[in-house]
Amino acid sequence: MDFPHLHLVSFDICPFVQRSLITLNYKAAPYELTRIDLADPPDWFRERSPLGKVPILIVNGDTVLFESAVINEYIDAVTPPERLPPEPLERARARAWIEYLSEQTFAQYRWMTAADEDAFERAAHEAARGLERLERQMADDHALAGAEFSLVDATLAPLLMRYALLTHEDSPWDPESFPRLAARWQWLEALDAVRDSVPADFSQRLATYLDGQTGTAPRQLAAALRRG
Repeated sequence: MDFPHLHLVSFDICPFVQRSLITLNYKAAPYELTRIDLADPPDWFRERSPLGKVPILIVNGDTVLFESAVINEYIDAVTPPERLPPEPLERARARAWIEYLSEQTFAQYRWMTAADEDAFERAAHEAARGLERLERQMADDHALAGAEFSLVDATLAPLLMRYALLTHEDSPWDPESFPRLAARWQWLEALDAVRDSVPADFSQRLATYLDGQTGTAPRQLAAALRRG
């Protein structure tokens, strides 16, 4: 059977899109990539995306998959060996932690885009609690800290990449406070699949996006990004 034609539709700074790009890159799957402007999406995207969100994966020109976790599982299934555990309970646990990481991605976004100082502090506290749970879990959980790359890693990498870039004195992220997560990120960021999952000027694009948000916190984070 011929390998399916995979066409990923993307927004350049979306962490959920990045998960699927990491998976495609790691599995060495041939794919076509189209980046769109979510603020002004083309008509064909509105027609193709049931939720109006990215990513979507168009398979063989006609079948549309949406939601990054679903897209990643499909990519994984058609490019063996699979990076989800084969045993049903362990596979379910990996899926559960992928969902947990989705919630942490939303928590990070609320921190990045908080409209005022109170919201910024609340969001930072919420995000820090999520990171603390991950750090504890990684101590002895191979679903989060296995010896090989997994679909959990594809979900974790975009979260940690943004924390590593967004240096701020009130950031929920501190590598010294989360040594296991920091070590995992050090391993992940060295992978070509992760490095090649964002545009070369990703920091600048993220800073531009944050500058467009209301409130002082996003602009402070944008300035930190530009300082490097």
